[in-house]
Amino acid sequence: MTYLDRLREVAIDQHGFVTLAQALEAGVPQPQVAQMTARGRLERVAHGVYRVPQVPATQWDNWALAVLWTGAPEACLSHETALAAWDISDINPGEIHVNVAKTRRLRRSGGEDYVIHHHDLRPEQRTWFEQIPITKVPTTIDNCIDWGVPTYLIKQALERAGRTSLLPAPKRERLAKKLEDRDYGIR
Repeated sequence: MTYLDRLREVAIDQHGFVTLAQALEAGVPQPQVAQMTARGRLERVAHGVYRVPQVPATQWDNWALAVLWTGAPEACLSHETALAAWDISDINPGEIHVNVAKTRRLRRSGGEDYVIHHHDLRPEQRTWFEQIPITKVPTTIDNCIDWGVPTYLIKQALERAGRTSLLPAPKRERLAKKLEDRDYGIR
């Protein structure tokens, strides 16, 4: 198996992207990554993130890239982006929202289109959407209430998700109460 084959295997599950750390884990030396990039076999798309051109692009590429760009293993889509991904409201975020741990500090260029949130999430608050880590619906709505997303969008999310198994009734009721308290200034 060639180095490019190894990278392609990783990238297939990540919308065509592979990080330098993942390349090293796959046994591809850093000089080889640089050489493949110089020869056009890889495209450097962000700090430490490369695209394998042989893997077809998808509509979720920007979201996958945002999570990988952080370099944080705990990173996931969150807040407004997660609300849009779950398609439970009419929200159309202008930036990609990504959550990382409270202690994580990102000092890298290229994140101008990202809003980075710092919350420590428990494993049961996360799941997968199109092979991208994301906050589960109750956590997403909770984050959006705290973030100040307009009430009508959160009410849409509560109603639409409440008709599915994604938002059990007790959690829906707790979130509706939290939204009401927010709107009336109750802490």
